Order: sequence, then C-alpha cells, then structure tokens
Amino acid sequence: MIIPAHNEQDNAPACASAVSRLLDSYDIDYELIFVDDGSTDRTWLRLTQLARSDERIKAICLSRNFGKESAIFAGLENAGGDVCAVMDCDLQHPPETLVEMYKVWRDGDGVDIVEAKKRSRGTESGGYRFFAKLFYRIMNRVSGLDMSDASDFKLLDRRAVDALLRMPERLTFFRAMSSWVGFNTETVYFDVAERRSGKSDFDTKTSLKYAVTSITSFTSAPMQLVTVLGVITFIIAMIFGINTLYNKLTGNSEAGFPTVILLQLITSAIIMFSLGIIGYYLSKIYEEIKQRPRYIISEKLNLDRRD
Repeated sequence: MIIPAHNEQDNAPACASAVSRLLDSYDIDYELIFVDDGSTDRTWLRLTQLARSDERIKAICLSRNFGKESAIFAGLENAGGDVCAVMDCDLQHPPETLVEMYKVWRDGDGVDIVEAKKRSRGTESGGYRFFAKLFYRIMNRVSGLDMSDASDFKLLDRRAVDALLRMPERLTFFRAMSSWVGFNTETVYFDVAERRSGKSDFDTKTSLKYAVTSITSFTSAPMQLVTVLGVITFIIAMIFGINTLYNKLTGNSEAGFPTVILLQLITSAIIMFSLGIIGYYLSKIYEEIKQRPRYIISEKLNLDRRD
C-alpha cells in the first residue's frame, strides 16, 4: 500500500488502523508505506510512532514538499510485494474497495491493473464537479485515453509497476501514466467518502495548477493549438484583406483603416497567447533536461534493507 500524506497528522493513524484491521481480517499479507510529502504539522511524528509499533508500517520522509505525484513514485520505488495499491490518507478512498480490487486482481485471469473510478463525488461543490468533468473531457480528447471519473486509487501488478518505474520523465501524471502503460485493466466503482479530518490541499488554485501541469506533461495538444490559431488568424486576415482591397478599389475605404487596427489587435493577442504556451512548454523542457531527481528522501523507517 502506497499512501501519500501531506499535513495528515490526524488522518494517518486512523488510516493505518482502518486498513490494517481490514487486511488482517481477510488474511492478506501486506505492508503500508506512508510517504510524508514535506508536512509542516506533526505527520512525521505520528508516522514514526506507527512504524515503531508495527514493522509492517513503513515510512518515508521527503526533504520538502515535492507534490503528490513524486510522493506516489517514492512509494512505488520502495515497495515490495507482488501487487501495489495507491490510496489517499484521508480515507476518502474507502478501504473496503481496496479488498474488492485485490480480489479482482487475485481471481482475474491475467489482470494487471484494477482502477477504482468514482461513482459519486461526495460533497464536492457543483463548480468543482463541472471543472473536473471538463478537465477529464479534455484529457480524453487529447490523450486518447478514457480517464472519465479517474482517480489515483489504483491497484497495479508488479509488472505494471516496473513498467511505470522504467519511464524516465520527471514531470509525472500517475493517473494518465498508469493508463498509458496498457496491460489488462479492470474497473471497480466507489463512492467518495467524507474526509475524516482536516482540510484538503486541493483548493481552486492548486487544482487549476494541477490540471495545467497534468495536461502539458502528458500531451502536446496545447502546442498544436498554436498552429490552429495561426490558421484561423490567416483566414481572418485574408477576409479582412480582401474586404479592405475591395473598399479601396471602389472608393469606399474609410479614413483610419479600422480593419487594419482590428487585425493588429487580433494578431497581437494571438501571438502573445501562443508565445505563452510555447514558453510554458520550454520551461517544462528545461526542468526535464536538468535531470534532477523526482524527490529527495531525508529519512526512512522500516525500509533500511532497501535501496
């Protein structure tokens, strides 16, 4: 089990207790790997106490906040076992669904990935739901993958995990990458539970940043938008050019050439917008070519025998 945690001092013990009790009841051999993603509260202290009380609970402390994607890969790279699962620490991913996913993997014929999709989105606001559906609709269109109501709540066979870990990029999008690797995939559905304690880190600003980063890290579609805008601008310019030339030849041209001014405004806006998209991709390329690690680990508990 890979469980990223950022400022989850109250949720981490409850999550460990709920998952451990459930898996023990089904006699499933397991390890829980909590990844503290640079928490500023007492999360690491809680994880230290849990790891000292049960050797099946592992803990990784990142040197700073690298983001949930990096925390997930830190857990995957330090995980043993024949199958790995990722779930949130706040128990919005029901542990009972985890057992259902495990049974699908165990009893299925060559099932490599079990993806848990949201049947309902809990107490999310209407606006958040609208933008979430819009985001996944865009991702479906530009990536060619079906990511409707997708989540990070997934269970992956060891060969799917190994395929993910062989992907060298530093800017990762786990939900899309775990779909991109292919393999035999099954789906289960769950209802998003109410967050047990605390407040989610995913506010409007963070969610918007996450959406932009995810789209640009997994597809070059926005770059193609620049080409489309160029074609549209060319067509508009041709129409206005023919209209201006016609008015000039017929003596109906107005002083001040308002069409020229309008064209300049349109083209300038599109050029600046296009340069912004190109600049954003260049910044991501710059981050990739530096080849910095996805994360830095400052401390491990119960994982000393692993690199």
